[in-house]
Amino acid sequence: MKGYKGGSKVGMLFSGGPAPSANAVISSATLSFLNARIPVYGFFYGFEYLENFDYRNRYSLVEGVHYEPLTQEISGVRNRRGVYLKTSRANPGKNIRTREDLQDTEKTKKLNNILKAFETLGIGYLVTIGGDDTLKTANYLSLLGLPVIHIPKTIDNDYFGIPWTFGYWSSVQSAQEALLNLRADAESTSTYFVVELMGRKAGWLTYAAGIAGESVMMVSLEDIEEEVLDLEKLAGKIVEVIITREKQDKYYGVVCVAEGLADRLPEKYRPTEKDRHGNVILGTAEVCRIIRDACEEAYHQRTGRKKKIVAKQIGYETRCTQPISFDVVLGAMLGFGAFKLFRLESFNNMVSVSDNFQIVPVPFSELIDPESLLTKLRNVPKGSDFFELKEALSYKSLE
Repeated sequence: MKGYKGGSKVGMLFSGGPAPSANAVISSATLSFLNARIPVYGFFYGFEYLENFDYRNRYSLVEGVHYEPLTQEISGVRNRRGVYLKTSRANPGKNIRTREDLQDTEKTKKLNNILKAFETLGIGYLVTIGGDDTLKTANYLSLLGLPVIHIPKTIDNDYFGIPWTFGYWSSVQSAQEALLNLRADAESTSTYFVVELMGRKAGWLTYAAGIAGESVMMVSLEDIEEEVLDLEKLAGKIVEVIITREKQDKYYGVVCVAEGLADRLPEKYRPTEKDRHGNVILGTAEVCRIIRDACEEAYHQRTGRKKKIVAKQIGYETRCTQPISFDVVLGAMLGFGAFKLFRLESFNNMVSVSDNFQIVPVPFSELIDPESLLTKLRNVPKGSDFFELKEALSYKSLE
């Protein structure tokens, strides 16, 4: 498929978990192309149907069911919750591990199905909106000859090459509101909550939500030095905070933990359940419950008393919350950025922004390791000002 020639139409899809202001991205990109009289086809549910396209079956890709030509009607959805194009976690490139694998017809079968589908519909260019798996797929398709422009998406904010991802701050605000409600409940009932927040690889969301929600302690992967999480050690730190606060007549609090800690749990606690695309569902481990149980035991050993500690997950609530104005504008700018890169023929780049939302193209080669083909992720560096702020606002003994 090298030298792919599909036509003059632009395809667009959204893949992976939802994020606030997704529709601002979709709307802005579409309107920018339509204003230039360039047709845009929106594909539903990410790569779900495209990866299984069969040119011999006329029902494998049906207009109005699996895709639709986008029109000016998209102009009124920028503030709408959810994802207009729908989404899924279909990952057509999951069997690709090396550049050599791109020569393997079996391992690239789903990728080539996508190219055949686009060729059939006259799609010559693709705009992808999604996380690291989507970025990897975008890169594979570009290496197979399709001109691709990628827009980064994750509420975890761990994307390399962009300061803030769209929807991140809306998710932080949604989590903040929930945490403040739990804090008021905790204060009223002399209770502690261990709250699990999203963040598979980094603590951006957990730290920001915890800071904004006045939690007494925030823990993510950046705080864990050992390969396997020492539950007893972590529980001891949390209980030390609880006891210190009790000495100051504060019998309540909220502790925030990131779901990504599930990857460091002892083997017997690690999640095994997968979704239909083979992705491990971290939330099934219920990190908050495991840590809660360890804290209750540690508290009882230290004091001989019982302490009410409640485990709570806050996850899906933050993905489709009402987007705040910052994210609507950022999302709209990134959508427009896809058109700008198209106009400049700057393909096989990710859209990013610098100061004052100036569009910046970031080549796939700077985002993806050329040998392993793995994407670069961005955690919260220890010693960074943001990490130090989290530490400064965590509760500590003044004795």
